[in-house]
Amino acid sequence: MSTRTSTPTSTRSPISPDVTVTVIVFNDAERLPRAVASLLAQTHRNIEIIISDDHSTDHTPEVARELAARHEQVRYLRLPQNSGGCSAPRNRAMEIARAPYLMFLDSDDELPPQACELLLAAHKEREVDFTMGQVERVRVDTGKRSTWMPDLVATHRTVEGIEAEPGLLFEHLSTSKMYKKEFLDRHSLRFPEGIHYEDQLFSAQAYCLARAFTIIPKPVYRWYIEPFAAAGAASISNQRHKISNVRDRIYVQTLIDSFLKESGHTAIQEDKDYKFLKHDFRMYAGDLPFRDEEWLREFADAVNPYLAQLSPGAYARLPRAEHVVIRLLRDGRLADAQLAARGMGHGVAPRETATDPATGRVYWGDHVPGSDDSRRELDLTDEALDSRPFASAQFRHEITEVTKGTGATVELRVRTYDPGLQLAVGPHTAAVHISPAGRRLTTKFRLDPVRPGVFEGTVRLDLAAAPLPVHGFAGVRHPVLELEENRRRNTGLLLAPLDFPTLTAVVRYRGVAAHRVTVEPEGHNSGRFQVRWEPEGALVKAVRPLAQRVGNRAGGLRQVARMFAA
Repeated sequence: MSTRTSTPTSTRSPISPDVTVTVIVFNDAERLPRAVASLLAQTHRNIEIIISDDHSTDHTPEVARELAARHEQVRYLRLPQNSGGCSAPRNRAMEIARAPYLMFLDSDDELPPQACELLLAAHKEREVDFTMGQVERVRVDTGKRSTWMPDLVATHRTVEGIEAEPGLLFEHLSTSKMYKKEFLDRHSLRFPEGIHYEDQLFSAQAYCLARAFTIIPKPVYRWYIEPFAAAGAASISNQRHKISNVRDRIYVQTLIDSFLKESGHTAIQEDKDYKFLKHDFRMYAGDLPFRDEEWLREFADAVNPYLAQLSPGAYARLPRAEHVVIRLLRDGRLADAQLAARGMGHGVAPRETATDPATGRVYWGDHVPGSDDSRRELDLTDEALDSRPFASAQFRHEITEVTKGTGATVELRVRTYDPGLQLAVGPHTAAVHISPAGRRLTTKFRLDPVRPGVFEGTVRLDLAAAPLPVHGFAGVRHPVLELEENRRRNTGLLLAPLDFPTLTAVVRYRGVAAHRVTVEPEGHNSGRFQVRWEPEGALVKAVRPLAQRVGNRAGGLRQVARMFAA
């Protein structure tokens, strides 16, 4: 349903632009100029820029009007009321766009300088309905850069319909693409209004309706990721803690399913189901260890009916660890699902297994499952937990207690689970390794047997002994635990208690504060034990820039530690 919009500000934009880029914005006055600046800096100059404002209540209107007044390429469109999503601002802009090709940009992101030039050139190569390229992801907190779905956009090619490469459904962003306006108009293809995860439905429809589309292995979108943004400011995709977010995502999946059926694209249903399991559901599964019991119950109630509808072929393509989490969730074994989700994808073993005496099959957990479906999904026999080569054997290392010691020391009580009984009965040599700035600190300790398949030990880490370079170190490291058995070694994650209090020490060099060292649980992913170094003090700040230029030849810091302060 169309929403009446206010008259766009500025009519000085190009009469015949080649590309219209719509910047959607809501209460983002601070970052909007950066987004628009990235468009004004495009190497292809003949573009129209529409700022489509979802009725912002901050200073966005003033900022947008000033941009439109200063730059003839810019037009400002303000919706008369807030729509609560991305779809309406995009759709309203599409109604007034002058160019034959369209792109979309969020106000907190940017386009790389050559984005329009590269995508437009791909359109000129041959007749296609849209072109697409790489998305560069930038972590706001760390500055780390990566490519979104890199394998899907690694080669230059034209795809003759989504059935030729259904794996592209994983790349569901609408912003990485330049669409032919005639294609969108011919199919009345618009963003669904009133729902979240609109990109997934829009992109699925575009993939299915396109006769051909071209992929270029060049960055065309810069996506800024704020994984730890405040709840009120977090993007929709970063609000997985809300059950409404789960329901929104599932609802969009049902709309995609209906579209595939109605449009005759059922051949890719299994691929679409696999994408949901491997991408959408997988993100929630990784969060399970950090959720409370009430959230888990509501999550299971929301997702289980949809999981029951998905094609068996999609499930068959999942790794065993993901099968296990899904089945435990569907069986209502919620605490067990949390355990299974920790270390998923990292070869972390269960605490224990159960063997069916009648068949010899090995199952996840402390009992043989009752139903055929559960036995099939929780069967770990093929994982060969008892006969893997020792280097790839699966163990589970959990810190059960964290105690503050004197100075910059911390004492960890560690429990190791060996469900495959690979370790001989008796004490074992173990070591904790941590490597700030590529320099390893190793602390050995002993693991003693508690019962078959379970060992415990205590290790005392002196973080002041870490051999840091003279210019110090800023960053986070996750210690690993190494087991030794008959000169064979196995290294695995060290899982932390999820609720132990943060501990901090100031590490000194010649009486001057050099680093603040923090010990904490990771707080996401598998919840590993985490150590964070932050340089501070006049000496390190003075030496660090020079030492970074000349390298690490000057050697390590001699450190003396102050007591931990919680």
